[in-house]
Amino acid sequence: MEKTLIIFKPDALEKHLVGTVLARFENTGFRIAACRMFRFTPELLKEHYAHIAHQPFYPPLEQFMSSAPVIAMALEGDNAVAKVREMLGPTDSRKAAKGTIRGDFGTDNRVNILHASDSPENGLVEVARFFRPEDVF
Repeated sequence: MEKTLIIFKPDALEKHLVGTVLARFENTGFRIAACRMFRFTPELLKEHYAHIAHQPFYPPLEQFMSSAPVIAMALEGDNAVAKVREMLGPTDSRKAAKGTIRGDFGTDNRVNILHASDSPENGLVEVARFFRPEDVF
């Protein structure tokens, strides 16, 4: 079973979409392996987004992601990373098809409901970043 990290972004919480989106994952057969609600610190955001922290679009992303609490979850299932990303649609919600999570609920390439791991390897790294081993079931 593969694990992937998802983060419900501030817009998902503000729009009261956590239950709706989570139901899509559970109805597809994913199991919640870990869950926590928190507010990002600048340090944790820079660590998590280190691959883009030098980009000019990072400061607005940092402001958005730290504007309200978020919920991180580790989901488990067969081929979890690819299946979750397929369910999400492209990062830019404006290009996402209806029926995908971002196509149904997102606004643009930042305000797009969820972060999701982009590879099985990053899934492991990201789950470990947000959860201690004893907190993953």
